[in-house]
Amino acid sequence: MTTPHPRGGGASPPGSARPGAMEGIGRAALAEDAVHYRLFAAAAAGGEALLRRCAEGIVVRFAPLLAAYIWQRQPFRLRYVPPRGETPAHIGGTTLFGDNVEDEWFIVYLVREITREFPGLAARIDDNDGEFLLIEAADFLPEWLNPENSDNRVFFYKGELHIIPLSETHEQECDRSAATPTISQALMLLSTHSEEFLAAEPIRTAVYKRISGYPEKIQASFHRAHCYLPAGIVAVLRQRPSLVAAAVQAFYLRDPVDLRACRSFQTFPPDERVMTVVTFTKCLYAQLVQQKFVPDRRSGYTLPVPSHPQYKAYELGMKLAHGFEILCSKCSKVSPDSKRNVLSGPLWGRFLSSLKEKNYFKGEMEGSAKYLELLHMAEDYFQQSVTKPESSVEVSPGDEILTLLQTTTIDLKEFEREAACLPPEDDDSWLEITPDDLDQMLKEARNESLPSSNEEEQKCDLEAVAESMKAFVSKVSTHEGAEMPWSSDESHVTFDVDSFTKALDRILGADSEELDSDDLDEEEEFDFSDEDDEDLDAENQRQDQKVSPNELIGSLKSYMNEMDRELARTNVGKSFTTQKKGASSVNATTSQSAGPDSGAEDTELTPVDVDMNLVANLLESYSAQSGLAGPTSNILQSMGVYLPENADHIGSNKGETE
Repeated sequence: MTTPHPRGGGASPPGSARPGAMEGIGRAALAEDAVHYRLFAAAAAGGEALLRRCAEGIVVRFAPLLAAYIWQRQPFRLRYVPPRGETPAHIGGTTLFGDNVEDEWFIVYLVREITREFPGLAARIDDNDGEFLLIEAADFLPEWLNPENSDNRVFFYKGELHIIPLSETHEQECDRSAATPTISQALMLLSTHSEEFLAAEPIRTAVYKRISGYPEKIQASFHRAHCYLPAGIVAVLRQRPSLVAAAVQAFYLRDPVDLRACRSFQTFPPDERVMTVVTFTKCLYAQLVQQKFVPDRRSGYTLPVPSHPQYKAYELGMKLAHGFEILCSKCSKVSPDSKRNVLSGPLWGRFLSSLKEKNYFKGEMEGSAKYLELLHMAEDYFQQSVTKPESSVEVSPGDEILTLLQTTTIDLKEFEREAACLPPEDDDSWLEITPDDLDQMLKEARNESLPSSNEEEQKCDLEAVAESMKAFVSKVSTHEGAEMPWSSDESHVTFDVDSFTKALDRILGADSEELDSDDLDEEEEFDFSDEDDEDLDAENQRQDQKVSPNELIGSLKSYMNEMDRELARTNVGKSFTTQKKGASSVNATTSQSAGPDSGAEDTELTPVDVDMNLVANLLESYSAQSGLAGPTSNILQSMGVYLPENADHIGSNKGETE
């Protein structure tokens, strides 16, 4: 199923901000559903003539893919852009992909393949999120890479992803605010040291995985459905199949003003309708079929009962007809010059030859209905995306529809003969996802993220869980997350053990009678006036001179031992697992601490098994999540620890560690 927008990218690694979260200096703001691509000449030589030749070569080389593709909003289109400021001359463009984010990733695939076929070009691609390729590989990025310094560092060159690193000085200093290079500087580095700047294999793998499956994936993204449409719309779609996207968008985003034009249906009345097959993308089909809509009674469009075998075809045709009528109602009523012939130049000849060499016509006999349909698609793409000058005004879809209606012969009888032997429509069961399907999808996604996904059951070392948690706690938290552990040169806090024990011993009153809880209610004991502070300081100095540090530590230990003995008579110890003598932490045989009837007070107290209690509590919390997201799974997964499915009671998991 087509991925919805906004994208679902990889999670940012701990301690690193998400690259591309802000715009580079001087970069024009892009729409939320737009992708911007630029192709530069890696070498300084060539200029405008070279770039224009490359643009023509790209059109010819990738014509079979582009001519058959149905774009959600705008097509992939290359234009020559003269130099401006620090940005050298290049060819590029901006494409609005709307709700179908797969259009954006198809463009990423195209850009990569262009740099492979034309090794003299280096490509940059970004969107409103900035370096969205880095977002996809966020778990594997180097520590120095951040939104402030990532601009003009990410390129496709010779079919591979490259990242321009910091200078050696900045990298040694881990300068996270180092100035970004200009595009000219980056291109010079790429042309001379491209091998050194090849992105790390995990980064490339993450990005390439997102665009894997193309170009075969294009056909898988289509959905063919029967629609009961006016003959005029059938004729228009024969000439320009891509107009189905504009019609679906017009219906999907309709408002009350748009629906006024659908009361009379002046352009596409419902009296001459035929059954036909329309090719959608899955995203377009989902947008159309999921809309609940009842036509105006004055429109003349009626639907059969829902139990009718062709009810869905009638409903889809009615919705699509509304979209086409809305488009025509918004046009300027001035059709473009239909006599302008752009299919006679040498570029069209090379374009058509490339189509034939790449088996675009799939062996269809020249002049046949299928051949003509494919040829019209190619002509449409050529006129819309190749021959339009840079300064030309975009022609609205409504103008194009009216022009096609004026120049196309509508043969109603021929359409009816074709309707009698239509091919079967595609199964749309992919629209419905059962809970089991969702579980399977989540399991597959989880297994792909596991370090060793080739095993059905992931073995989990609980001792590693405890060590990972202790390592996590020992790290320092900053505004960017837990990232760097303390090192000797970063430590700003010192800890004097002797001073701490002296202060604690004074609070506990080691040389005086034991504090009683009633003493805390007497305000005079805690009257911190200036005179009392002076007396206390003087007293503390005298005590410090009299009592040695070893004696203070001993008195503190005796106090803590007394607390342990008192707690041993309660039920608190039953909630903890203790160690056996000679046993290791997590692998120790468990035993419960002494309870109220444990015997004499001088019984040796068994220390609590900290690791064992940590793991047991983690497993209990994980079990309480019932397979859903929760704090335990989120924290452990961020540390690279994946717990297996908990099918048994928590006690069985505890038993595995004994």
